[in-house]
Amino acid sequence: MNRTTLSLPDDVAFALKREAHHRHTSVSAVAREALAERFGLGGSRPREIPSAGIVSDSDPRHAAARMEETLGEIVEEAERDAFGDRRS
Repeated sequence: MNRTTLSLPDDVAFALKREAHHRHTSVSAVAREALAERFGLGGSRPREIPSAGIVSDSDPRHAAARMEETLGEIVEEAERDAFGDRRS
């Protein structure tokens, strides 16, 4: 297991501590669970597959173009989530 130090906004740190207290567990355990869920690791529900069904187009010639477009959108959304406005 790796040890990582995070800088959190006060409201996020407070919510994390409050949830840990409520569950009678450590802040680290709550953070691990939240991060694992966010990244689709472990957990009880199936991982979302955002590209599922994008090739259901009745004309297969358009399927590759639609897939490329959709995957580009997924990557852009992931980058916005990860980097916010700091990306150059």
